[in-house]
Amino acid sequence: MKNLKWGFIGCGEVTEKKSGPAFSEVEGSEVVAVMSRHGHSASSYAERHGIPRWYTDAQELINDTDVNAVYIATPPSSHATYAIMAMKAGKPVYVEKPLAAAYEDCARINRVSEETGVPCFVAYYRRYLPYFQKVKEIVESGVLGKIIAVQIRFATPPRPEDFGKNGEFPWRLQPDIAGGGYFYDMAPHQLDFLQYLFGVIIEARGFCTNRGGLYGAEDTVSACFEFENGLTGSGSWCFVAHESASEDRIEIIGSQGMVCFSVFDFQPIKLHSSAGTEVLDVPNPSYVQFPIIKSVCEHLQGIGLCNCTSVSATPTNWVLDRILGKF
Repeated sequence: MKNLKWGFIGCGEVTEKKSGPAFSEVEGSEVVAVMSRHGHSASSYAERHGIPRWYTDAQELINDTDVNAVYIATPPSSHATYAIMAMKAGKPVYVEKPLAAAYEDCARINRVSEETGVPCFVAYYRRYLPYFQKVKEIVESGVLGKIIAVQIRFATPPRPEDFGKNGEFPWRLQPDIAGGGYFYDMAPHQLDFLQYLFGVIIEARGFCTNRGGLYGAEDTVSACFEFENGLTGSGSWCFVAHESASEDRIEIIGSQGMVCFSVFDFQPIKLHSSAGTEVLDVPNPSYVQFPIIKSVCEHLQGIGLCNCTSVSATPTNWVLDRILGKF
């Protein structure tokens, strides 16, 4: 597939700031159609980005003979439906994270991908960013010694929209659409990257509560987990914290040192070792999804290999569901 002609299902904020423009930055890749249930959103996006066609029906976009690959940027509850539709039409898929709103839907996607032979990739783009590649390099260098433990700490104040003006809440706080609350939206990036470093998590347990009482979904989560290599970790997430408690931090603790980094605000990486403390400021590209999109395109063009597949993304949904007690 030398020339990739992408169709977007969904054209929300993520396509404006993180991913959309990156598709046209890759040689042999362009966006030829976009779809939104709201005609004004689709037509406006197409006009602003110079995309020739727009649709309000996903099946029509998938049936477009000019479209040979599909990017799904809708809320998680529809990922499985659209991914399966596209794969059954023979069109490779790149899906926003998390892969689906539940582990069972991830299994369905993987089954159809295997049956059709059509690949499905997932937007866990932090695996490919220079910032996180530097963390991986530090861990693999041996400077930390034997890795002893991993800790995730995340806390943030509620957002203005979390107070449910007129009784309406964002889709990320509607478990039937998002899979859970903000935990299901944000923790996947942290958990996927740690599994990228240390292998699959084979056990996970969690305690989930609603302490703020602003909405129905969980707003505070504590968890512990074990990787396949025996390494253990823990995490705490609070989405209704006072601003004084705001934190975005992962610590990887070794027998000879520790590395600390953030996942969302890209604070400088801090490496503590016998040599002292080193502060590393690693910049990322303007469009943060560019490196993974480039990898996906080169995979489909037959000149590279992208390992961020639906199969590799599924364990993260398993962990999320275990922590939330969904099964």
